[in-house]
Amino acid sequence: MTAPRIIVHPDAALLATATAARVVTRLVDAQAARGTASIVLTGGGIGIAVLRELAQAPARDAIDWRRLDIWWGDERFLPAGDPERNETQARAALLDHVKVDPARVHPMPASDGPDGDVPEPGAERYAAELARAAGPEDHAGVPSFDVCLLGIGPDTHVASLFPGMPALYEEERTVVAVHGAPKPPPTRVSLTLPAIRAAHEVWVLASGEGKAGAVRVALGDGGAVQVPACGARGRNHTLFLLDHAAAAQLPDGIEVPGAL
Repeated sequence: MTAPRIIVHPDAALLATATAARVVTRLVDAQAARGTASIVLTGGGIGIAVLRELAQAPARDAIDWRRLDIWWGDERFLPAGDPERNETQARAALLDHVKVDPARVHPMPASDGPDGDVPEPGAERYAAELARAAGPEDHAGVPSFDVCLLGIGPDTHVASLFPGMPALYEEERTVVAVHGAPKPPPTRVSLTLPAIRAAHEVWVLASGEGKAGAVRVALGDGGAVQVPACGARGRNHTLFLLDHAAAAQLPDGIEVPGAL
């Protein structure tokens, strides 16, 4: 796994704007190299703010949206269209405003979907969809995502992988059903750490003083079972994209470049 690089921006608004610009550059470069690109979206306040900024970015249409595969890192297991679903929020913030190919938008299962109101079949279906999209050169049975966006919770959870959960021991499956999540709703679907680590780049986003302690611990040498964010690393690059408040408690000895 790659060591994290830390980039700090003055506030949450500039963090969202700068991250949106970084997404454009990353995806345009990937499409120039291969003709296609892929991204894993996250929810949460800063994750959705990035998508809103991307929708408004002057350079957004440098991305060929019809040649972009869009995945999610986790989802609340609620009916399709529920305002709490990451998919619903992402569509309102970005996807409804760009010319995506519907066949290349891959939402996670909903509780009123074809597999019914039990999340395990839907998780298996999503894992199979990822496997079909993976090429022979890819790792862990998922595509080598160009970038995987992740938020981090105050308890250091990423996606819907909460500290101490059995899913954090997972080495085989790429998608799991989550029951009893400490943050509502309790039932979710999530990528596992092996799937996240298949990404070329993992970007962990955090804003606000409430995330400062989690960021500090995530940049330490803790184990992923108790500190899930410690296991969220990309194959080529790992970025912690922070505002000043979230960076207020960084471990001693970590060099922090200025905002880019």
